[in-house]
Amino acid sequence: MRQIVLDTETTGLEVSQGHRIIEIGCVELVNRRLTGKHYHQYINPEREVDQGAIEVHGITNEFLADKPRFAQIAADFVDFVAGAELVIHNAPFDVGFLNAELQRLDAGLPMVDQSCTIIDSLTMARAKHPGQRNTLDALCQRYMVDNSQRDLHGALLDAEILADVYLAMTGGQTTFALSDHDSDSSGGGSAGERIRRLPADRAPLPVIQPSEAELAAHEAQLEEIAASSGGTVLWRELYGA
Repeated sequence: MRQIVLDTETTGLEVSQGHRIIEIGCVELVNRRLTGKHYHQYINPEREVDQGAIEVHGITNEFLADKPRFAQIAADFVDFVAGAELVIHNAPFDVGFLNAELQRLDAGLPMVDQSCTIIDSLTMARAKHPGQRNTLDALCQRYMVDNSQRDLHGALLDAEILADVYLAMTGGQTTFALSDHDSDSSGGGSAGERIRRLPADRAPLPVIQPSEAELAAHEAQLEEIAASSGGTVLWRELYGA
């Protein structure tokens, strides 16, 4: 399963007012593991960046002056994301801007939501944590994801952070709670635990097979459960053993 975690920065908030994309950042996940592949591009928007937007992401008109136009990078971007499942925080915003850029080209390239499936991590977070703040920073705090480098918004950094948040949010339990006070009601793991990225080239974990003695002890435990439950053993129903 190939997923792309994506973020953009823009000249302003409203695509309907002609605002444009100035940065795209993407990181690749395959089977829920970061591969190390990414796509990152600054873009000359061919218009001024709003001062309010500069205060959010710090990307100035002067910095963007010599960057390529969207038309120059569109094909490479579409090739990178094609066929993937895109994970985006507040997806309608980013998808709306990306589709507006592609429509403006009139180059026959597919719209983002035509070539990819979309997962909105903000919608997912609101369903999982109703009534709570679900900004990316709030989710970082809830799931103990390090966002200390996020002084300003940046598309690639935010995509990397969102990848960690998404994996934590969709990965279920991250620790085994041995007692009531070990559990974390927020779902973000135990106190002091932080999400850490594993290197893409990490060797597969070893599979340790049980010994004959361990198998016998396991079977004895199942027999004991069967005796006390009237013959109902969920393990055997699920795994046929």
